[in-house]
Amino acid sequence: MRKDNDNRDVFTRRAFVIGGIQGMLLTVLSGRLAWLQIAEGAKYKTLAEQNRVNIKVLAPSRGEIVDRFGVPLALNNRNYRVVLIPEQTKDIEKSLRQLQGVVDLDEKTLKKVIKEAKRSSKFMPVEVRDNLSWENVATIEVNMPDLSGVEIEVGEKRTYPFGHTTAHLIGYVGAVSETELAADKSLGMPGFKIGKNAIEKQYDLALRGKAGNAQMEVNVVGREVRELDRVPSEPGQRIILSIDAELQRITQERLDQERSASAVVMDVKSGAIYALASSPSFDPNVFAGGIPADRWEALLSDPGNPLTNKAVAGQYPPGSTFKMVTALAGLEAGVITPGRRVFCPGHYEMGKTRFHCWKKGGHGSVNVVDALEQSCDVFFYKVSTEMGVDKIAAMSNRMGLGDKLGFDLPEERPGLIPSTQWKKSYMNESWHPGETVVASIGQGYILTTPLQLAVMTSRLVNGGIAVKPWIMMDHAHKTAVWPSMNFQKEHLDLVLEGMRRVVNGDRGTARGSQIKDPLMAMGGKTGTAQVRRITAQQRAAGVKNEDLPWKHRHHALFVGYAPVHDPIYACAVVVEHGVSGSGAAAPLAKFLMESVQKRNPSGKTPAPLEPEKSAGMDGNKKMQ
Repeated sequence: MRKDNDNRDVFTRRAFVIGGIQGMLLTVLSGRLAWLQIAEGAKYKTLAEQNRVNIKVLAPSRGEIVDRFGVPLALNNRNYRVVLIPEQTKDIEKSLRQLQGVVDLDEKTLKKVIKEAKRSSKFMPVEVRDNLSWENVATIEVNMPDLSGVEIEVGEKRTYPFGHTTAHLIGYVGAVSETELAADKSLGMPGFKIGKNAIEKQYDLALRGKAGNAQMEVNVVGREVRELDRVPSEPGQRIILSIDAELQRITQERLDQERSASAVVMDVKSGAIYALASSPSFDPNVFAGGIPADRWEALLSDPGNPLTNKAVAGQYPPGSTFKMVTALAGLEAGVITPGRRVFCPGHYEMGKTRFHCWKKGGHGSVNVVDALEQSCDVFFYKVSTEMGVDKIAAMSNRMGLGDKLGFDLPEERPGLIPSTQWKKSYMNESWHPGETVVASIGQGYILTTPLQLAVMTSRLVNGGIAVKPWIMMDHAHKTAVWPSMNFQKEHLDLVLEGMRRVVNGDRGTARGSQIKDPLMAMGGKTGTAQVRRITAQQRAAGVKNEDLPWKHRHHALFVGYAPVHDPIYACAVVVEHGVSGSGAAAPLAKFLMESVQKRNPSGKTPAPLEPEKSAGMDGNKKMQ
């Protein structure tokens, strides 16, 4: 009996211990559940919501770029692309391998996507491939349940309707670099492109717009069920340019007939640019989709430098197109007067050095108008030594040469106008009188861009107004009032008469490029910029510039304006290694001045031709 009691006591104790342990476990479990439900409830509710709600970034539509008449120069076309969302797959490489079995995906692209996914935020989609065909899209959609983290997106692809015609002007967009992404994580949106040069780069922030987002409810396999909320993206700004697209096309097609050339056409009073072109060019549409390595190497190795916008970044000695600057500086300094004449025997002696005129037999006795008409070098050699290079440099700067003009294209370069102080500062040498002689005809250290030469011409023919070039059609530009440079009208009239005779005079260096219609008549100035000097031995042997290799031949230049009786348009043309301004650049400028007047993008009507000016068009009227 006692034994039964002992067994009962042991059982009771064991039951008590087990029950106590169970009670303690139940208490802990209850406490934990209470903690999770009450204290941590909000947290886990949020996590649960995030598990069934995906945040999709909505890329903004890039702003269009149009010409002054609304013709599209850069727009967006629909683009289907496949993306991978890192946070929606446990194994990125596995998902990509599965996708590889559905559409073409090379190993290089696969590795690039894996690298991109690791450096980006996990919720941010990574573009795998774009420009998908409809067949590709349908195939991916059918296999979507087996492709974790993979989605199809409808995006946009930047398109340039005029192709190479506007490449240097509009530029192109490209993928975001690692450096750019590090500075702004929001640029990591799939397929997002930013401006890489020209207008696309200059106004990139305005063109980008602002990203939006959408909250999407998804099912257990990640397929979107419905949209819960949306913050729409804001499209980029529409950029309107002063360019006339048709004139731009005409200009580029004409330049493409040359091996390497550039041109600018502008309004002499407002500063609006109507055409700005550089040849050879390239197709910006190739860059928008990612340029192949072999095509990139071909562009880099092309001797014509197609990636360089020569109209704003090409720096050339202006040659004789600079003679108006020297003339105006001499007139203002008093060393040139309307009646002063200089005898040109075909050379100019300075000490033991002989400086040749382009005309071997010389021009005889010439005044400033004759010297401009016939492009006599000796006249400018002589007057430059009397006033010095610093007066020429000061006038050059006033005319818009030797520094950036604050133009809308980031590729703009400053050129160079030398002075005594410049040489001392940069070369630690004194200026020599012979260097003044060379500078007077736009050679030596002087460098200018076609854009600067167009501005120089505009300031000469618009009455001495310090106009600046612009291309962005905003209120500030359209209503700008440019200051006067306070030139004496008599001085400007002398220079313009010389420029008129260059094309319309009996002895003008560009008389072969005369526009016969007096209402459209062009004035201007030829120029030949020496690239490599022909030695005395070569000259004696009869070697001519056109006999040299192409890269060693002189550049041909021309600056022009029209109509001569009421200037509205100005142009500058540079034909690289084109030998002479009268032979290569002047006919091109004639074509442009005729074309722009027929197009009339300014909308201005020239004043009626005055009878006395009409009578002087034959160049027989002399100004002494």
